[in-house]
Amino acid sequence: MTPVTAFVLGVLAGLAAGLLLWWVASVPARRAAEQAVREAEHERATLPRGVADVLGVLRSGAIVMDRSNRVRTATSPALAFGLVRGHNLLNDELRAQVAAVLRDGTVRERDIEVTRGPFRTGRLQLNTRVARISDELVLILVEDRTQARRVEQVRRDFVVNVSHELKTPVGGLALLAEAVEGAADDPEAVARFARRMKTEAGRLAHLVTEIVDLSRLQTSDLLAEMVIVDVSACAAEAVDQTASLAGSHEIVTAVGDDPARLRIYGARDLIVTAIRNLLTNAITYSEDGTRVSVVTRRVDDVVEVAVSDQGKGISAPDQERIFERFYRVDAARSRLTGGTGLGLSIVKHICANHGGDITLWSQEGQGSTFTLRLPAVADDPRPTGSPAPHASGDRARVADPAHGDALPAGAPTRSDRPVER
Repeated sequence: MTPVTAFVLGVLAGLAAGLLLWWVASVPARRAAEQAVREAEHERATLPRGVADVLGVLRSGAIVMDRSNRVRTATSPALAFGLVRGHNLLNDELRAQVAAVLRDGTVRERDIEVTRGPFRTGRLQLNTRVARISDELVLILVEDRTQARRVEQVRRDFVVNVSHELKTPVGGLALLAEAVEGAADDPEAVARFARRMKTEAGRLAHLVTEIVDLSRLQTSDLLAEMVIVDVSACAAEAVDQTASLAGSHEIVTAVGDDPARLRIYGARDLIVTAIRNLLTNAITYSEDGTRVSVVTRRVDDVVEVAVSDQGKGISAPDQERIFERFYRVDAARSRLTGGTGLGLSIVKHICANHGGDITLWSQEGQGSTFTLRLPAVADDPRPTGSPAPHASGDRARVADPAHGDALPAGAPTRSDRPVER
């Protein structure tokens, strides 16, 4: 045998040995894959005809289990809820329901709460319905009711809060009316009680007006009312409207850009209302003799209105709830000044309806800055007050501050720029 032949035979032998080793090593993996395919085919085969197709189009989560407490199949929503891992059902309450249904065949429905996330801090409110689909299989339907329960709770709280807030001025008016009746022979007392009645009536009227405004913002479509709005002019009008309330406070205004660039598509009265509410809060919750500033500027393709005060600031826990309806940082002071706790909630809804948002910067002892951020008008040279293009059948265009392209008016922006104080 020549050296060349020996070399070739050695190479071939090495290749053969390598292939043999690869085949031997891959046998377990191939067997595992084949077993998984057989199991999947077996599970599909054991499901009643049409069940798999129906489960595939359900919006709610669905899980099919057998008598051995083994999960045969689970849809994506069910997996997202964290109820299934592999072939195991993780929730004890659901396992108990499955066992009971297998035992007597009675359909069972109940609400459960599950935790999710790596720290198990997130909570979901789930409605579950368990029923037999054959002698050996049980179907679990799972629907996420978390958001619905949250909305229900907000509505209940709103009704309770409205009732409580209305009772105060109405009860005060009733007591003052009795006092006036009892002091009919004392003109000074009648005049004093009448002034108090006037104050309580004004507070009641203000509360009702804000409730109506908030309800309108939550239910109406403002797109038909939108025109080109000069935001700097809105800020100036809001300052004028709060001048009598300012007292010893100094209100300083600044326009950080050409007013022609500070234009949005919106409802002018609502923008004035939003800025006025912020100014009212700034004046109410800061000490006499301090400064309140209003800065109007354009940052990229966003028009901003920043209202800053030199008050005592807002604590971190209060900042998380500051935009809730009827929430007051200082309830005693708010009631003393006639505040309803709805002002910031109205501001938040006004911003949302205009495709913008509101941010808060605050530190205790250093004051607060609320910043309205609204998408600016892009490439529309028409004068202020002109209807937004969609009013005539077109789609209004605003600039997307994150990418500089155009978006429909009212669409939320994607800018995450932090607030500058």
